[in-house]
Amino acid sequence: MIKKSRLNTSEKWYAYAMISPVVLGFLGLLSFPMAYQFYLSMTDTQLFGATSFIGLDNYKTLFFDDPVFLTSMRNSIYFTVVLVPLNITTATLLAVLINRKMPGIGIFRTLIFMPVVTPVVVWAIVWRFMLATDVGIINSFLTYFGVEGPAWLFHMRLTMPVMILNTVMKGVGLNMVIVLSGLKSIPDVYYEAARIDGSPAVKTFFRITIPLLSPTLFMVVIMTVIGALKIFANVYMLTGGGPARSTQLIMLYIYFKAFKEYQYGYAAAIGVIFFLMILCFTLIQWKLRRRFVYAED
Repeated sequence: MIKKSRLNTSEKWYAYAMISPVVLGFLGLLSFPMAYQFYLSMTDTQLFGATSFIGLDNYKTLFFDDPVFLTSMRNSIYFTVVLVPLNITTATLLAVLINRKMPGIGIFRTLIFMPVVTPVVVWAIVWRFMLATDVGIINSFLTYFGVEGPAWLFHMRLTMPVMILNTVMKGVGLNMVIVLSGLKSIPDVYYEAARIDGSPAVKTFFRITIPLLSPTLFMVVIMTVIGALKIFANVYMLTGGGPARSTQLIMLYIYFKAFKEYQYGYAAAIGVIFFLMILCFTLIQWKLRRRFVYAED
């Protein structure tokens, strides 16, 4: 029988020590909170009073007796479906633009990226004053030309588009930088071959740039979808979910149930459904990657 040397044993414990922070972090910060939330979602837990186990009653109430939840889900899906293509298309076009060598391109790149590093609360407060009905900068500017500006944050049909555009302006700079890094990694030899063949710029963009950029775009799509679904601070500061719940998204509804009405069990059930929704979106995108993502062998 061969005995293990002390060196092998020490290396084994050294490896365990190195991976222990990741394992403990995964168990303590992810696995246990998720398991506890799932348990909490099957209880009637409030700020005051005893906790009672009620099984799947919270989920039944969500889908059959809570129209506000269904409205929040519908708003979140609409917000995501509109924002993601707009954000990624804008980021890609901006990345292609600033990838060229032009005078002043550094300043232009900085101006686009500045909203990303601006605190979201500051961003929302500034835009709330700018979009004010009576004294806002935008409506004052329109009044100067004889145009009566609308109530941007109090109009049922305008508030959601305004919210989407505001969110795109806030986060498009980050996607632009990621797409720009993908553009920098494309070898110039492909573009040289296209120029020799006399390929038009638009055809080169769709036949060379987009396929070779597809792995980067795939990652950006996943990040943007998750970010759009879990947005909270910008909506809370700008509209608070109004008017008439037209901008109430799922994260805002979780906040109201947990920290305004103190229904922690019910809020946990919404969180579980929200997690499953994000998981489904991610799995669908991952499933479609072989069709839309180009992999160079």
